[in-house]
Amino acid sequence: MEDLEEWIEEIKESGKLIIVEGQKDRKALEGLGPMNILSLKKPIYQVVEEAASSGKEVIILTDFDKKGKELYGKLKKDLAKHGVKVDRHFREFLQRNTKLSHIEGIKTYISNQEN
Repeated sequence: MEDLEEWIEEIKESGKLIIVEGQKDRKALEGLGPMNILSLKKPIYQVVEEAASSGKEVIILTDFDKKGKELYGKLKKDLAKHGVKVDRHFREFLQRNTKLSHIEGIKTYISNQEN
């Protein structure tokens, strides 16, 4: 992956379940195209159980602030207990190649990059 456009295409084509923090994050990603997204509007254990029943690999795109990093750690640990692998590739790409701090701002970030 070289840029955000490729990142978007690759994440859509992966078909993997994407876990995000809230509805704004979900809407921002859905605005980029069809994706399989689950937001943390339920208790974490329910999200983990749902993710475990949907497949063996998920993508966690929580924010890059303190709370988001804590959620990422907890989700990753709990998912591992259920035999679910976390694909870190997409999250690490955003951390390395963008100044994005909140997933809900991804559409604005992309628009600003294009100008």
